[in-house]
Amino acid sequence: MTTAVLAPAAQQPITIPVREILPWAIFTVLLAIIAIYFVGAEQGATSVFQGMYIHEWVHDGRHLLGFPCH
Repeated sequence: MTTAVLAPAAQQPITIPVREILPWAIFTVLLAIIAIYFVGAEQGATSVFQGMYIHEWVHDGRHLLGFPCH
């Protein structure tokens, strides 16, 4: 008795149109820029918000990323 062995069908890569990726990419870049501003520049003369609340909130992240603050 013989058994036929079938080869698996070749899989095609999934294509994602740029129009579907572009809004998410822009959103991600915008969030990254905002996060870098708050972690890296929100203190002192460039401060947008009064007080040290934002600075204290991102203080550990600031040191983790290598931004000096003291």
